[in-house]
Amino acid sequence: MLRLIELFNSVQGEGSHAGLPCSFVRLATCNLRCVYCDTPYSFGDGEPQDVKSIVERVVAFGSRHVCVTGGEPMLQREGCIALMQGLIESGHTVLLETSGAVSLEGVPDEVVRIMDVKTPDGLGLSESSTKFTRIHFDYENLERLRSHDEVKFVLMGRRDYEWARSFVAEHRIAERVKHVLFSPSFHDLPARDLVSWILEDGLPVRLNLQTHKYIWGPDVQGV
Repeated sequence: MLRLIELFNSVQGEGSHAGLPCSFVRLATCNLRCVYCDTPYSFGDGEPQDVKSIVERVVAFGSRHVCVTGGEPMLQREGCIALMQGLIESGHTVLLETSGAVSLEGVPDEVVRIMDVKTPDGLGLSESSTKFTRIHFDYENLERLRSHDEVKFVLMGRRDYEWARSFVAEHRIAERVKHVLFSPSFHDLPARDLVSWILEDGLPVRLNLQTHKYIWGPDVQGV
């Protein structure tokens, strides 16, 4: 049994799959509180749904891709893994959106992990604080990444950019995954500024814009 917030069919708005028809399964609860969070409604309890019924509803949408997101979906580890396995068996390409702050042990190899690593300003904390170090990331997840995975950083400004730049270099992220995504926080960092920094430093990263916010607006749910 899973606690479900919403289930809908749209197009993927981010990452290397942006623009493709995609179903979204948003699961309840989150262990982090990002400053820029655009889905605080996912913090609630959600509605109980069994894995089989969710898979059947996704199949009925007819999209090949499906994104399991939250909140933090891996907080419902057992059910989430069962769901992803069921979606794989139904012929879907499964994307998992996760902060990486919760262990990804047991995630099927076929799943594309889109790991959204939280930055200091994104959590409203100092990078040197004990709390930030403790909560922002499970570093064992670096070894659980696969070559088809993606690692994303949502950046609020220059300090976040420099922190993410160092994180990518220190942990050889570009060598571990297919794409490293740098995304400007929609209301905080102009995309043109981020582009200029990436080009100036010659970083091996991909600009990531939340295209769904440009299509429907920044505050629309279920798209």
